[in-house]
Amino acid sequence: MTTKKMIKITQIGSPIRRAPSHEATLVGLGLNKMHRTATLEDTPSVRGMVRKVAHMVRVEGE
Repeated sequence: MTTKKMIKITQIGSPIRRAPSHEATLVGLGLNKMHRTATLEDTPSVRGMVRKVAHMVRVEGE
């Protein structure tokens, strides 16, 4: 039985004065307030979203 790899994403930057798409990406990741953490499955779509807002998040469990 295989277990799905999970990554822990913590928001460390504010979306204020950022592109609206960056704010929407944070909401899509389940983050909308500073220092909030979300644990998500490590998929290519999640990785792409993290890459887009890499300057505002910290990723653990890589």
